[in-house]
Amino acid sequence: MRTISASAIADTIARLCVQANTQLPADVATALERCRQAEPWPLARETLGLLQDNLVQARERELPICQDTGMACVFVELGQEVYIDGKFEEAIHQGVRRGYGEGFLRKSIVGDPLRRVNTGDNTPAAITTRIVPGDRCVLTVAPKGFGSENMSRLAMLKPADGVEGVKRFVLETVRLAGPNPCPPTVLGIGIGGSFDKVAALAKHALLRPLDQPNGEPYYAALEDELLEEINRLGIGPQGFGGKTTCLGLAIETAPTHVAGLPVAVNVSCHVTRRATEVL
Repeated sequence: MRTISASAIADTIARLCVQANTQLPADVATALERCRQAEPWPLARETLGLLQDNLVQARERELPICQDTGMACVFVELGQEVYIDGKFEEAIHQGVRRGYGEGFLRKSIVGDPLRRVNTGDNTPAAITTRIVPGDRCVLTVAPKGFGSENMSRLAMLKPADGVEGVKRFVLETVRLAGPNPCPPTVLGIGIGGSFDKVAALAKHALLRPLDQPNGEPYYAALEDELLEEINRLGIGPQGFGGKTTCLGLAIETAPTHVAGLPVAVNVSCHVTRRATEVL
């Protein structure tokens, strides 16, 4: 059994909140540059260049990549041989509180969905915990802005809809979103599970690097096919046209009921932020 202090968790989360909001992951930055070089439409190519300039300025000046510094989504892989000395979830909230305060990041969380009073410190975080073998604790902070989150959708399709129904739903989601999520986007797609499970699958899919295809060839091919069809829609960067509507997408699946085919699409903009540290 290995002991990790709650204070170490809070310190790590505070660092990750600032890192995730000021430094775009390398795989996303690489995809953005690759798309810029391949983009034939001049206005779209210029727009992608401006987005890249913004990333450089944010990193060099330690400023937020996006003005919406998001809801702090914290993903935890907690080894079953780890003992947390202290209050685990409170340590995560404390880390978010410190990170958003010390990093001068915008606080966007309201404590009640209808009465809309800002909590003032971007807490509580949205915490997802998975218990895994081993004695490590892997912490990932993935801030999620709601310009893109509001474009996300979930559908309970019929099994007879099959893969063609899934593709139609994904394409319809992107088409309806249009320029609203600040494309080029990154999509997390969940297929299977239950009503609540499929949304979690879609959100978790955004953690997979864009240069890492699905481990199953069937779904890797489906990812490639969907990406190609999405980029044929012509929405383009910021809605200005061109072939760069989506930088990449990832599919996660789970077993489901014989009578169901849940599908969820979690939309993220080109500022798909995440930062990870292992304790």
